Amino acid sequence: MDMKVPDQKILIAGVGNVLQGDDGFGIELAHRLMEREDLSQTIKVIETGIGGMSLIQELMYGYNALVILDAYKNNGTPGRLYMLEPVFPDMSDLSVHELHDYFSDTHYATPMRALNFLTHIDRLPDTIRIIGCEPEEIDDLRIGLSPPVADAIEEAMQMVLTWIDNYLNAINCAQHETV
Repeated sequence: MDMKVPDQKILIAGVGNVLQGDDGFGIELAHRLMEREDLSQTIKVIETGIGGMSLIQELMYGYNALVILDAYKNNGTPGRLYMLEPVFPDMSDLSVHELHDYFSDTHYATPMRALNFLTHIDRLPDTIRIIGCEPEEIDDLRIGLSPPVADAIEEAMQMVLTWIDNYLNAINCAQHETV
């Protein structure tokens, strides 16, 4: 008997500031992915800019996996790509008032704070990955990616697509093993 694997809802979120050069990497990659017509209808691509409120709002609809696309400064070679899993700080020692202060100021609702918030309300997807690109410069006020970061966009797109295929194949295999 062949059982159908339930649809896996995947959210891909481009993060960054297009007014700061290479910090716009995640936004540019998200736009390129939005242009593709071959993505499954269970995959949604959005851009969130630098804030995390839209990410929180979108994740409230329930997703199985989240892929964040962002610049990631790690003092490596500009254009180098990274596949990361976020590590969340232990906030169990914070009082209710400290947690409230941490989460309530929406001016600081960065994507990482948004993910921290979602862990506390149990709305975080089971699987989260970050595809980051080493920027050449993110402090300058300019529009457009530096040449090494622009050159990494196609490879990053393949990285996203390969991750999606591997994720869906792993879910499919796990589903068939439990049948």
